[in-house]
Amino acid sequence: MMPKRRFDAQWEDEHNVENGGRSSSIPSPKRFRNAVRDVLGKQSMADFASSMEPFLRSVIREEVEKTVVRVLSHRSSFGSRTTFEGSGVKKGLVLHFVNKLPSRIFTNARIEAEDGNPVRIVLLDAATNTIVSSGPLSSMKIEITVLNGDFGCDDREDWCAKDFNDNVIKEREGRRPLVTGELSVVLKDGVGQISDVVFTDNSSWQRSRRFRLGAKAVQRGGASGEVVRIREARSEPFVVKDHRGELYKKHYPPKLGDEVWRLERIAKEGAFHKRLSANGISTVKEFLKAYVIDQTTLRSILGGGISNRIWDSIVQHANTCVLDETKFYVYNDHAQGLRLLFNSVYKLVGAMFDDGHNYEPLDRLTPPQKVLVENSKKQAYRNLEGLIPMDSRSAIGPSRQLPLPPPEIQSDPFHLSNNLTLHQLEFPVLRHGKNPLYNFLPHLCFLTTLFFPQLSILKLPKLKSLLSFHYCRRIRLASGFQQQ
Repeated sequence: MMPKRRFDAQWEDEHNVENGGRSSSIPSPKRFRNAVRDVLGKQSMADFASSMEPFLRSVIREEVEKTVVRVLSHRSSFGSRTTFEGSGVKKGLVLHFVNKLPSRIFTNARIEAEDGNPVRIVLLDAATNTIVSSGPLSSMKIEITVLNGDFGCDDREDWCAKDFNDNVIKEREGRRPLVTGELSVVLKDGVGQISDVVFTDNSSWQRSRRFRLGAKAVQRGGASGEVVRIREARSEPFVVKDHRGELYKKHYPPKLGDEVWRLERIAKEGAFHKRLSANGISTVKEFLKAYVIDQTTLRSILGGGISNRIWDSIVQHANTCVLDETKFYVYNDHAQGLRLLFNSVYKLVGAMFDDGHNYEPLDRLTPPQKVLVENSKKQAYRNLEGLIPMDSRSAIGPSRQLPLPPPEIQSDPFHLSNNLTLHQLEFPVLRHGKNPLYNFLPHLCFLTTLFFPQLSILKLPKLKSLLSFHYCRRIRLASGFQQQ
């Protein structure tokens, strides 16, 4: 009995006949095209493309039309997708928050701007970017709302009224209204401010964990009765926390006298706080002093496992602290004939040699001088008792009111009399203030503009540098240093 022939052997014999007796283990491209043509109903590729062309054209046309509509709608500045009732529609007016809200707000605390001032809202003409200070809309009423923190995360500025209303957030079920207080604000000459609005709930229940403030117009009718589209105002996102956390909040920027846990990444009564307190570092000022003296030791106090990210975050926040610019320390290195000047957190700011007349900034020292200064600085840090504190106000002298310029200058500051010279303009004593240098700068700028109009006041850092030499010289004289 003969065995049955395998199907693949029969298929191979048939194709050997088609190929003139030549065997082939892999079908040729020609046979593949023939098979495709059979499947397509004996159609050629040209016929197939011709039959698909109408379908492809319709799909492409539909996608292009959608894209064009979307782009044109986005080009509208203030919600052109919205259909307004009435025959006349006026566009180009926007409500705008003038000052920025803080990144963190606490419940039951009055909402204020980041700088501590009331939050201001203005009505702007977008075409000219000016405040609408006249007309019926300049005294319209606006309503304060709370928005989803994700609203506007795509940086779109062309939302319509429906988009805005869809993102308004109401209170949670069974809770008090999310915001309370004076939620209606009446503009005066196109300007209004939020005076008494507080949050009653935190933002942790939101997906973004953030809120935004919104403001929308209640009155939308113009003088002629036409419907006016006024784009709503939208603030930057912020976090709302329970007022219990206000006792533990960080300060931006921190103050020198703040407790050290006011710095980022240092929790009150946390591990970092306890380690710093155990080593005598309880304030931001003490933290900065320890950082300036020896960064490695300070970092080891926080723990060897502290990451670079956490360390950098703590240091960067601490360095935003506003220093006391009236407090300095002097260190005398008699062996080297050198005197060093430190600021209020022991950072070296100047040096003076016996053969000099003024304190020199560190970047002006020669390489050999820098070596001497560095060695003397290390010696000073090892002997902190040798730092002599000095109040710059005692070096400046008693407080006196600066005199006004002579009448000739007040009447015509740019045409001086030939008899008036620079020596007649006397400003004998600097006036006390937060920073004596800056108290004197307006007068210095005035004189510079007066006598050297070709110089730009934009070169203020050069003026400050020039003034600092005289300032340090006064400190040198007050410290009792006498040139050898």
